[in-house]
Amino acid sequence: MSETPERGPVPVTVLTGYLGAGKTTLLNRILTENHGKKFAVVINEFGELGVDNDLVVDADEEVFEMNNGCICCTVRGDLIRILSGLMRRRDRFDGIIVETTGLADPAPVAQTFFVDEDVKRATKLDAIVTVVDAKHLPARLSDSNEAQEQIAFADIIVLNKMDLVSAEEATEVERRIRAINPYAEIRRATKSDVPIDAVVGRDAFNLERILEREPDFLSGDDAHEHDSAVNSVSFEVANPIDAERFNAWITQVLAAKGQDLLRTKGILYYEGDSRRFAFQAVHMIADGDFIGAVKDGDPRKSKIVFIGRDLNRPWLRRGFEACQAGEDQAKIEAEIARWNVPAG
Repeated sequence: MSETPERGPVPVTVLTGYLGAGKTTLLNRILTENHGKKFAVVINEFGELGVDNDLVVDADEEVFEMNNGCICCTVRGDLIRILSGLMRRRDRFDGIIVETTGLADPAPVAQTFFVDEDVKRATKLDAIVTVVDAKHLPARLSDSNEAQEQIAFADIIVLNKMDLVSAEEATEVERRIRAINPYAEIRRATKSDVPIDAVVGRDAFNLERILEREPDFLSGDDAHEHDSAVNSVSFEVANPIDAERFNAWITQVLAAKGQDLLRTKGILYYEGDSRRFAFQAVHMIADGDFIGAVKDGDPRKSKIVFIGRDLNRPWLRRGFEACQAGEDQAKIEAEIARWNVPAG
């Protein structure tokens, strides 16, 4: 890997934030704004079945996926290999955006740009941007060390989902953020609607501040272990989804298990519809929209990912499979009824 003298090191923005905070929404804003720049995008997902790449808009960008492992630990080497490959095509883009999984500790990710000599010569860490869910942050600070680390290492914090909190709640959330990181710039947002120049091209990463917090930061020995209670289950079906059945089933799932479901996301192909539907939820708050027509050659396989605690894989799998068009109505009703019984 070598630096191109005419252009210098490639600026890298690390986009982080807990599950469901709005990272992909912000990424889509960056990719669709009329700023005249091109970005290479690296997306990391927690789980064996990727969905986030389908949620990224159809932009003229190079997108790389890293699934079934977290960028801060098990697939960190993949990041170095992808960056090495990108440097051989340096003239095709102006910057790199790395979107981490919602369970990533940003410290080991940032370390990559300082302890690997090839990466250090060819790239420059521009900023760590952390997207925060204003509604659910108090709960995450009490049960997730990753949420605290994502705030602590942030240069810029996008305080998202402001439409879901009161003015008093917003003030308290900012107070708690400031208690962890008094230096980061905070931008309030709804649906990650911040100016792009507020998060990209900021030259905001401050190594000295990080060393004050983590004196061993440059040692490269920052081991990270995830909460063992949090895991991911993913399912895929080949037949079209019956929209009414899916809505009935997922409503029951979120009502019964919403507190344990940190993140739910899926790409669905409804019967009789030529568009893809993107479903997303954080705990019991769900949203969804169509994201474009089905492309030629698309296998039209619907997939859904659940990330949370105490997930009952067989029940979730049977319920999702029963949402396929043509399944017996009694079958879906039976699977829905199962959610009235606590999963064990």
